[in-house]
Amino acid sequence: MLCELCGKEAGVTKPIFIEGTKLHVCQNCMRFGEESKAQAGKAGTAPAPSAIVIEERLQRREKRMQTKDVYANTQSTELVDDYGKVIRDARTAAGMDLEQFAASIYEKKGIIAKIEANDLVPDEKLMRKIEKALNIRLTETVQAVTGGNKSAGSKMTLENFIRKE
Repeated sequence: MLCELCGKEAGVTKPIFIEGTKLHVCQNCMRFGEESKAQAGKAGTAPAPSAIVIEERLQRREKRMQTKDVYANTQSTELVDDYGKVIRDARTAAGMDLEQFAASIYEKKGIIAKIEANDLVPDEKLMRKIEKALNIRLTETVQAVTGGNKSAGSKMTLENFIRKE
């Protein structure tokens, strides 16, 4: 047999542990490791783990290996989709034309016109001014969308890309 450490042809090899690895080595290379416990004495060997222990270990490993959704259960505040129409309706309900409303919140008429046409997204400060002046809400709290009802080990299908309503 060949020595797995030095590669020389040896008649008899013995299993030893060298830095945690079990190797079959010749008499000369045995000094580099410790003799295998199985060969040193049968009484010192540990029993093989039972099927229950193996199953528990596999379940813990599976749980560790699952991906985590960091966005699950998160909420964010976003601008409503039809913010221009909401602003225009509230402004006309208050009986103000575009010029009067712009003057009341100290903004330019063109900026308000672009916002009402959904061509310009108002920044946070301007949005708060408009909300306060017209007594409306332009933001809504949105729950983060998760990946759906994918089961563990399921494959990606076309259904994952189609939005159902």
